[in-house]
Amino acid sequence: MSDIWWSLPLTLAVFFSARRLAARVKISLFNPLLISMAVIIPLLLLINMPYARYFQGSEILNSLLQPSVVALALPLYEQIHQIRARWKSIIGVCFIGSITAMVSGTAIALWLGATPEIAATIMPKSVTTPIAMAVSASLHGIPAISAICVLIAGVLGAVFGHMLLNLMRIKTKASRGLAIGNASHALGTARCAEMDYQEGAFSSLALVLCGIITSLMAPFLFPLLLALFG
Repeated sequence: MSDIWWSLPLTLAVFFSARRLAARVKISLFNPLLISMAVIIPLLLLINMPYARYFQGSEILNSLLQPSVVALALPLYEQIHQIRARWKSIIGVCFIGSITAMVSGTAIALWLGATPEIAATIMPKSVTTPIAMAVSASLHGIPAISAICVLIAGVLGAVFGHMLLNLMRIKTKASRGLAIGNASHALGTARCAEMDYQEGAFSSLALVLCGIITSLMAPFLFPLLLALFG
């Protein structure tokens, strides 16, 4: 591990530099995660270093993911009065959004000729990575590819989500947060939290609810979609 001591400081330096750039430029395409990937991936390819070895040097960052997710409970607690007042609408929005995300991706994949294995892999693309991988495995999909699908959905939502909401003239913070959290899970939630505290709270709520709904509904929806489109 001594030969990859530079992995952690490099990751932090690139990410925080990307954040400063994004704060200055204020263009959605300059997403810190996207910029970091654009810098680090070519660098690893250039020096011919496998990702697994690079990951060993910065594994502590991965360990911090769980407490960071738990920390999302704080903005939820601070918005609890609004959540209580709108809980029926919130659950309805998350349920419809979760079903739409699962059905649309899976149906399109099957319609284009994807195998059931690939369709099962794509189905949980709009929930956070651990849940998506578990759901994919339970449906006999490929969890590793599901993680990539989740990453793509998250980056697209973080980069283009607010742009699309602005074009649709959706101004309500709760609506914006629920929409981003529903479609773009943790990455979208991080972007919402950067832009507005209340948006981040509702986005984190959608992240949790959609993960639960997807876990419960996917085993029932997938066979039905296979029968209809397979």
